[in-house]
Amino acid sequence: MAFLQEKLLLFCLVICSSLLSLVSSRGSVYQPPNVERLTDRFPRMPITRGMATLFGASNIHLKSNGSYVDIVLDKNSGSGLISKNRYYHGFFSAAIKLPKGFTSGVVLAFYMSNADVFPNNHDEVDFELLGHAKRRQWVLQTNMYGNGSVKTGREEKVYLWFDPTEEFHQYTILWNTHHIVFLVDNIPVREVINNQAISSVYPSKPMSLYATIWDASDWATDGGKYPVNYKYAPFVASLGELKIEGCMTQNISSPTTAECSKNATLSSSNTVEGANYARLSKQQMVGLSWVRRKHMFYSYCNDTKRYKTLPAECSAH
Repeated sequence: MAFLQEKLLLFCLVICSSLLSLVSSRGSVYQPPNVERLTDRFPRMPITRGMATLFGASNIHLKSNGSYVDIVLDKNSGSGLISKNRYYHGFFSAAIKLPKGFTSGVVLAFYMSNADVFPNNHDEVDFELLGHAKRRQWVLQTNMYGNGSVKTGREEKVYLWFDPTEEFHQYTILWNTHHIVFLVDNIPVREVINNQAISSVYPSKPMSLYATIWDASDWATDGGKYPVNYKYAPFVASLGELKIEGCMTQNISSPTTAECSKNATLSSSNTVEGANYARLSKQQMVGLSWVRRKHMFYSYCNDTKRYKTLPAECSAH
């Protein structure tokens, strides 16, 4: 009997040690709250239909008849995709699986921008997934620029509540006249409300959608302390389940409402400018609060060392 008790105690110690190792290497693991699945409201689009090669063509590998794609960073090049159309507001989503292993200095970006057209006053809405060193996990950074406000970074950083290298997870940008919402697996991780305090730098011009993987050794991991180690290359990220719903426009300066209604992917009753997308639901607010309480570890609005005077939107209600 004593022998069995000793075996049971040893087994419990091994399990507890494994759990502690998991928590210490990836942070506390929490069960996310239930939220509406916005991604279920929009149809999937093949990568080949929605996106084109931006750079690093030899490191872009289509899969599943163009429904999925691997984008690769190696010692020769990174790689990236750009949407075939420009959009004025919309719903933009992709399922992404990140590279495994030692990924310091590696950045996977899923974002919108018009810097190619407006180099001096561009808009940008960013998901940036920052690689890690040693046993630390990937970091999710969000950012936003409007009208060239690049000197005022609006970064926020969170730890993910899952391992993003094990399977695909959905990363979504909702952008309309009311707000910009960043969602991960349909859970809002950040909301930027278009109010008077931020209106002058709120993205207001049509943008392209991008997905890129590249070497950001100079800043990405602990401020550039850990550069990319190409001994662990190639770094392969996989994307699929692309969903794009927005106003396709060639009118770069000021697309009209009529033009947007005509070119919307879905019927006007489903447009992301509608009441269903004007504000977060109660469930989504709970999800947003959960992320910010348990997983966010940096916000520019709390960075008094960087800003002697915080941006106006930080104190707006």
